[in-house]
Amino acid sequence: MSLGNGSVDTGLKEREAAGRPIRVGMIGAGATGRAIALQLGTPVPGMRLVGIANRTAANGERAFREAGFEKWSRVDSAHAAETAISRGLPVLAEDPLVLTRCAAIDLIVEATGTIEGGARVALDSFDHGKNVVLVNAELDSLLGPLLKTKADKCGVVVTHTDGDEPGVAMTLLRYLRTLGLQTVAAGNIKGMVDYYRNPDTQKAFAEKNDQDVKKVTSFADATKLSMECTVLSNATGFHVGRRGMYGPACGYVREIGNLLPPAQMLETGLVDYALGAAPHTGAFVVVHEDSPLKKAQLAYYKIGAGPFYVFYTPFHLPHLQIASTIGRVGVQRDPTVAPIGGPVCEVVTVAKRDLKAGERLDGIGGFCSYGLIENAPAARAVAALPIGLSEGCILRRNLSKDAVVSFDDVDRPAAGLADALWDEQNARWPLPAPESLQPALAGRER
Repeated sequence: MSLGNGSVDTGLKEREAAGRPIRVGMIGAGATGRAIALQLGTPVPGMRLVGIANRTAANGERAFREAGFEKWSRVDSAHAAETAISRGLPVLAEDPLVLTRCAAIDLIVEATGTIEGGARVALDSFDHGKNVVLVNAELDSLLGPLLKTKADKCGVVVTHTDGDEPGVAMTLLRYLRTLGLQTVAAGNIKGMVDYYRNPDTQKAFAEKNDQDVKKVTSFADATKLSMECTVLSNATGFHVGRRGMYGPACGYVREIGNLLPPAQMLETGLVDYALGAAPHTGAFVVVHEDSPLKKAQLAYYKIGAGPFYVFYTPFHLPHLQIASTIGRVGVQRDPTVAPIGGPVCEVVTVAKRDLKAGERLDGIGGFCSYGLIENAPAARAVAALPIGLSEGCILRRNLSKDAVVSFDDVDRPAAGLADALWDEQNARWPLPAPESLQPALAGRER
C-alpha cells in the first residue's frame, strides 16, 4: 500500500486498513481541546488521538472521559509514553515535552492558545521531527512566519487549522485559484464587534458555554478576529485596507464584494470581515472578473453582476474540520494555512480605556487593551507593541482610550522565548522602524 500518495480520503482509508493511523498528540485540554478530543476519539478513520498533555491533569482526564476513552496511562517521560502507546493505551502527561519527544507520536496539535508555551511546544516538536497543527491564532499571528522557516529547516510541516476562519477561507481560496479565478479579498463573517468588551461583560456567556472568560472576551473585542485575519494575510500576501479593517455591515455576505474599496482589492488584495451578514458564520473569498462573456456566464448561474464576486463557506467547525488538516499533513504534507514569507500584517495593542502610568497590561482578552490588525510596515513605523507581547508590560505614561500602545510607552518584563523569537523574526525580515524602537527593545530586562 502507498499509505498516502493519493487523495487524502484514500490515503486515510489505506492507513486505517494497514493499521498505521496518524498518531496525534494534543497539547491543551481546555474547551477547544476537549471538543477536538471528542471528535478524534470517535475515532476518525486513519488517525488516532494517542496522547494529551495538560498542565492540570484533571482537565486532561476530563477530555479523555468525554471523548469515550475508558483507559489511559499517566506518564512522565517520552519513553513511558512510547511504551504505553505501543500497547494501544493512550497517555496523559502534565509536561507537553513528554509528547513532543515521544517516538510513537507523528503529529502535535497545539491547542493551548498560549504564546510562550505554544512556541516552546512547536520548536521542540520540530526538533523531534513532528508536524504541528496550530489551533493557536495567538501564536501564529505573532510568530507564524518564523515558525514556518524553522519547520522547513527541520523538514516538517506547520499549519494553522481548517475550521478556524483562516483555514476555512484559505481552503476555499485555494480551490478558487485552481479554477483560474483571480482572488482579491478574503476574511471572516462576524456577528458582532465591540472593542470595549471585558471579562466582566463576558463572564456570564463564558460560564454558560464552559469557556475561558479571557478567550471569550478576545472573540468579542476584535482581538481574535484581528489575529485570525493576520494569519490569513500572512498566508495570502493580502494587506489590510486600514487599521482594524473596514468591516462593512451586510445583510448577506455577497454584498461585501461591492462594499470593499475596488482599487485596494486589485492592488494588494485585502483581508477583512463582513459584519452581521447572513449566513452569520464561516468565511468568504472575493474574486474579480472583468471579461464581459465570463460575467454573463456568472450572472446566468446567479453569482451576481460583478466584476467582484463573493464565494463563501457557511460554517466554521474547528473541532470537526481539524481532521481534514491532520489528514492533509499526514497524507500529502500539505499545510492548510501557512505563511508565504515574512510578516504582512500584525496585531497591535490599543487602549481599551484611559490608562494610567504604572498600570500593568493584562494581555489578550483583558480589561486594558484590545488588538487590531495593521500592515506590518505601518505597525513598525509607530513602534507598535504587539498584543501578543503586551501582558505584564507596565505603562510609563498615561494613554488615552483607543491610543495605540508603543514599545516606548511601556517597561517590558523579563524577556522570554517569545520575545527572542520576535526579535529573530524582525531581524530576518527587517522593516522600517523609528530609531526610538531600538532603545526600547535593547533596554528591556533580560
